[in-house]
Amino acid sequence: MTETTTHEEHQNERDVRINKVKKMKNIGIIPYAQSFDKKNLIWDIIQTYETKEHRDIIDIIPNPEIQVKTAGRVMLYRSHGKLAFAKLLDSSAEIQLMFHRDNCKIITDNEWSITNLKDWSEEGMSAYKFMEKMVDMGDFIGVEWEIFKTHKGELTIFVSAFKFLSKSIRPLPEKFHGLQDQEELYRKRYLDLTMNPETYKRFLLKSKMYQSLREFYTKEWFTEIQTNILGNSASGAAARPFITHHNDYDTDVFLRIAFETGLKKATVGRFEKVFEIGQDFRNEGSDPSHLQEFTQVEHYAVYRNYEDNMTFTEKMFDYLFESLGLSKKLNIKDKDENSQEVDFTTPRKRIDFTKGIQEASGIDITKYGMDDADSLRNEIKSKGIEFEKMEKMGTTTLIDYLYKKVLRPKIIGPAFIYNYPVIMQPLARISDKDTNIVEQFQLLVNGREICKAYSELVDPILQQENFDKQAKAAEAGDEEATASDDDFVTAMEYGMPPQSGFGMGLERLLAILTEQDNLRDVVMFPLMKAEKKVELEDTSEVDIATLYGTLPAREDVENLAKKYIKDTYRHCIDVATVMKHFAKKLKQNEELRYIAWLLHDIDRDYIGKDPSKHLWEEFEKIVAEINLPQCLVDDIKSHYTSKTSVAVNSLLRKYLISVDELTGFIYAVGLMRPTGLEWMEYSSVKKKLKDKKFAAGVDREEVLNCEKYLAIPLDEFVPEVIKALQV
Repeated sequence: MTETTTHEEHQNERDVRINKVKKMKNIGIIPYAQSFDKKNLIWDIIQTYETKEHRDIIDIIPNPEIQVKTAGRVMLYRSHGKLAFAKLLDSSAEIQLMFHRDNCKIITDNEWSITNLKDWSEEGMSAYKFMEKMVDMGDFIGVEWEIFKTHKGELTIFVSAFKFLSKSIRPLPEKFHGLQDQEELYRKRYLDLTMNPETYKRFLLKSKMYQSLREFYTKEWFTEIQTNILGNSASGAAARPFITHHNDYDTDVFLRIAFETGLKKATVGRFEKVFEIGQDFRNEGSDPSHLQEFTQVEHYAVYRNYEDNMTFTEKMFDYLFESLGLSKKLNIKDKDENSQEVDFTTPRKRIDFTKGIQEASGIDITKYGMDDADSLRNEIKSKGIEFEKMEKMGTTTLIDYLYKKVLRPKIIGPAFIYNYPVIMQPLARISDKDTNIVEQFQLLVNGREICKAYSELVDPILQQENFDKQAKAAEAGDEEATASDDDFVTAMEYGMPPQSGFGMGLERLLAILTEQDNLRDVVMFPLMKAEKKVELEDTSEVDIATLYGTLPAREDVENLAKKYIKDTYRHCIDVATVMKHFAKKLKQNEELRYIAWLLHDIDRDYIGKDPSKHLWEEFEKIVAEINLPQCLVDDIKSHYTSKTSVAVNSLLRKYLISVDELTGFIYAVGLMRPTGLEWMEYSSVKKKLKDKKFAAGVDREEVLNCEKYLAIPLDEFVPEVIKALQV
């Protein structure tokens, strides 16, 4: 069994493994078995036998007893003469296996155990040799026989008989240097789950969280129901919908953006406490904190109001933390990547929405109605506040974006935000105390909206009026205005009981509970852009023309850089110079590499060095000024792959991500030397790398990217970067 790393080696090994499949068939071994009677999970074996007394291996080898029968994936194999050891992984745990040359049999499909394969093989291959020569890391086998402990105290299965179950014709990534590219982790989550125990535990926790939620609702006497995904209207929330066509009905339909109207209609039909866990779809921008397809739980309880729901929400979170065995104190990063300790101990802090915005911006939003968008927009601008597409926004959306701009980022929480303007939520009940306010709240955790709940509007006349107002906003160009739903209003007219509703995004909750920065890290198989079939290697002028089209003129690129880059201009020039050096050395396109790295931080000063905004909307608007080809835009985004999820899958991208942090660090070292970069050697850089107080803001892991992505040792790569900077 060998472990390989390069693409060529992997391809060669794939061919070797395919040949093994053919050989197996020739000697009568089925490479893809029908089934296996697995009796024991590995975790159960460990729990049962870890503290028991075991026979000595010397007594076991000649006469083993059948104690366990399990199956899994082979993760390691090492042979030592007459003995061989392996690791077997299943859904519960990993355990060591031991094989002995003189007591090893293969179990065929008809359960006929054989020691030798010479009846089918000219080579007379033994079962022990079959395991050594034909079974690779990643293959599935079934094993049985006796448990013992090695002299080091490791619980081990002595395998007197095994059955081959399934051949892996592609090699798994190496344990320590394999699957590291973020996009590949998302595209090939099955490998991430296999190789990274923390990822597997995260998704086990996700499953348990769903189970706990259902248990909680059941204990509270809620009924789980399912509402339709396709509908004639996209109602229930202010969001842009996905639209598809129903061929049989010959009509356009919408993927639901919320369960709300369906669940509330159920309360018209006798159900008093209902909930649903399922998928919603919103055709909006995606980033680390937003998904276009996401999982949500919604519930509705009749005869309750939003204050009852606050108490109920606290009770729900207490139950989840207890049932999942989690600490209520979690470290959660804010928008600037600074970690904050958040305490989920109840009760929650409560913050007035309207007063909070007024204190943060000086704007009293309660005085603006649906027809006052222009006035509100002007006041927002007068305060020096702007956001994208605000010219087309109605009053509702303007208030929402204002809140997200000035108030939400300041709230660590967990905190309930309440007292929303009536125009913000057309499905919520107006307060009896103040007709300008609706009875609604949201739970915020360090700037993230976790859930939304309110006393429901059950007045059909007022509901229709609110829908009509939203329709006007949509006609004016507001893409996120709530759509009307005639069927929903009709149901309300038959009588809808007073009630309070609640909705919570489960990916956001799980990301917080597992301290993840990107929602895609808690989605099993997140939607990704289709992979380009063309290999992204800048190897020739023909490739450049095919992939990138016409590159912008050097003068235009440099003028754009001077326009937007202030504090970091020296860094961008340095890195562009290093990229050009490597391009020349590798006989690659120098202009392409120079442009890519001169522009890599072009938005950084413009966005106030906010890492959460780096390479997103402002970046794309800036590079659009020179019509930068999309492929080159993606190249640049790849250097921040942990946030953008753009794959580091080409030579250009691998050098981009390898020289960035390292170049800045070398420049910092030069500033500390009397001769600057002149006469600098690797030892100077190495010494400063060990000093954690020096350039503390430099990520040491990023400095090592040359080893991670290019397989070039740091002591070889650094002198080349120094050489490039000295020119």
